[in-house]
Amino acid sequence: MNIDVTAHAKTRDSKSLSLDQIIIDSSESMKARQKTDGHWVFDLEADATIPAEYILLNHYLDEVEDDIEVDLADYIRNTQADHGGWPLFHDGDFDISATVKAYFALKLVGDDINAPHMLKARDAVLAYGGAEKSNIFTRYSLALFGEVPWRAVPVMPVELALAPKWFPITLYRVSYWSRTVIAPLLILAALKPQAKNPRGVDVQELFCIPPEKIKNYLENSTGHWFGSVFLIIDKVLRVIDPHVPNALRKRAINRAVMFITERLNGASGLGAIFPAMANAVMAMEALGFSKDDPNLLIAKKSIKLLLTPGEGKKFCQPCVSPVWDTGLAVQALMETNESIHDTNIMNSCDWLIDRQILDVKGDWAMQRPNLRPGGWAFQYNNDYYPDVDDTAVVGMALHRADSKKYAKSIARAEEWIIGMQSSNGGWGAFDIDNINSYLNYLPFADHGALLDPPTADVSARCISFLAQIGRERDHKSISRGIDYLKTDQEKDGSWFGRWGTNYIYGTWSVLNALNAAGEDMSQSYIRKAVDWLIQHQNTDGGWGEDGATYWKERRYERKESTPSQTAWAVLGLMAAGEVDHTAVKRGVEYITSAPREKDGRWKEPWFTAVGFPRVFYLRYHGYSAIFPLWALARYRNLKASNTKSVRYGM
Repeated sequence: MNIDVTAHAKTRDSKSLSLDQIIIDSSESMKARQKTDGHWVFDLEADATIPAEYILLNHYLDEVEDDIEVDLADYIRNTQADHGGWPLFHDGDFDISATVKAYFALKLVGDDINAPHMLKARDAVLAYGGAEKSNIFTRYSLALFGEVPWRAVPVMPVELALAPKWFPITLYRVSYWSRTVIAPLLILAALKPQAKNPRGVDVQELFCIPPEKIKNYLENSTGHWFGSVFLIIDKVLRVIDPHVPNALRKRAINRAVMFITERLNGASGLGAIFPAMANAVMAMEALGFSKDDPNLLIAKKSIKLLLTPGEGKKFCQPCVSPVWDTGLAVQALMETNESIHDTNIMNSCDWLIDRQILDVKGDWAMQRPNLRPGGWAFQYNNDYYPDVDDTAVVGMALHRADSKKYAKSIARAEEWIIGMQSSNGGWGAFDIDNINSYLNYLPFADHGALLDPPTADVSARCISFLAQIGRERDHKSISRGIDYLKTDQEKDGSWFGRWGTNYIYGTWSVLNALNAAGEDMSQSYIRKAVDWLIQHQNTDGGWGEDGATYWKERRYERKESTPSQTAWAVLGLMAAGEVDHTAVKRGVEYITSAPREKDGRWKEPWFTAVGFPRVFYLRYHGYSAIFPLWALARYRNLKASNTKSVRYGM
């Protein structure tokens, strides 16, 4: 079912509409965005580095796309902040790495370096110590363009591709996203190719010291002795690297190529994430793949598919989120009392069923070789990398829609989620016990996001799913999971949000899980979380956290309330039994009076999610459509109910 969004747009003046009218209007707008096959997919926005890297890749390959790059350059210019550089999220602080890439991309497309926006950016970079202060990933890009010597980046021996399972540093000891990015990067580090750069563009003006004169690019920023040891190892590897036997190097490169091609993932791309896809294309080019090689062609196509379809501003996405969007959207619609037999609901569930991964044992099987697959991935296709968060959300959606019809799929999801539980009782997103913390001290790991340890938000979703489908509080996985959540609670009563910003997201997730599991919601540790949410309500009735809260010294920083974060807080409080609390009433009033876009979404420029805390932030364009609707519908339902209790895991 596809409805013209404008037919339901009206004025979007929420203040003039009743609660029921807003719910109807928003749900109709939601249904209007549903694809004909039943799924939803909203834009997924990161910072300026992804569109900048798209441009850099084109010029690396000498495959310039002027028509596309014009739009991407407009996006980059429009996201420049008042401080002169580019932030990691809306209204965020200056980030030198993002700024260097954005400036480089704009110069590649032809921006005059003396144009006001370029002067402003350059002055900011130099004031912060120059491009030499960029992070490792940015320096790899600079090395590929010949802007810095290869000694500006850590040694990444391609022989790591041959490392046995017991070795302390292997591809399988890091997270899935690191694994898929590193595998092709190992090839690039071994071959050290140079960008074709047809316009001969450089950015030497961004350096405070000429790059070839800088002696020590690498430093132990952590201060930990592990970091010092790894720097020594790096120096040793630099001596050894030129003397590695050619036969061994060739075997290692072949193993890395095998890893990539096995996981190329069709049009969805390696790992279904932009950095891995881009590195794969550059690695294939460096290896001399023919221009018409099927693997190279499909790898390039996968990158093109990340460009936004033109509904709004045009940019390149880091990945796409159709399974996640659909699993959430269908539950929001069901909360509005939309019939589970309605075409919108059934089509979306059937679409989700077709995407359950039942036959491929992905990288997670290195830890659980005897576990049957049964999860869902985040993207259209990513068979090697399903995640338990998506699996739990989809499982809850299917169970709520028709537990009998989808019983087999739900049972396989349950089996897989239980098998993915880590030894401490929590769940990581993609892997089991991915907790080799010493790897975060590698020179390569200056972004601090090399691992995928258990987190409260993901663990809460798994508990919610297991509880919703009927597993009791004393079920071993639920009991262990709740014990983990108790130990992971912050001193102030909140929970950290790994994949959503931030303590509001984590606390909402956990309160949902505890309610679903049948915990006594009057317990002191739960009341402490409830009190935390109430205390952090803004004067306008809403809630909001800034991306800066991922720095401990800034954890209470707020800028403005947002509809999606307010919805999380309201949903969390209602899960704790507080539907009649004035904080919930004020939160609902904030949502109902907040302005909305013509397409039905609430206006929300803020980034309320993360890829990697302190490094990479996300704006799910669907969140401002899904969660406010969900919260309003649940509030209406509970106010009309005699029990005032939330029945579902989310």
